[in-house]
Amino acid sequence: MKIVAVTACPTGIAHTYMAAEALENAAKKLGHKIKVETQGSIGIENKITQKEVDEADLVIFAADVAVKEESRFKDKPIYKVEAQKAIKNAKAVIEEALKFVNK
Repeated sequence: MKIVAVTACPTGIAHTYMAAEALENAAKKLGHKIKVETQGSIGIENKITQKEVDEADLVIFAADVAVKEESRFKDKPIYKVEAQKAIKNAKAVIEEALKFVNK
């Protein structure tokens, strides 16, 4: 499964990057490919390309604020969750998102 994710929090510092790392580690352990874009205090980093969006099976937003340029993902299944939930149990977030997509 190819996953793209966006993480963001109000201050755009710790939780943004903690959620990104947690999702990357969990996806790897579950055998999925993932690219995580962070939208932090210094702007968008590791930006997801349109090609990556097109190839993705699933989009995860682990964000406590509005995702910038959300329209890029309009034709994809989007699973939204709070950043803190991704930090605490990214494996469960990915598993829940996969169930959401496979309905």
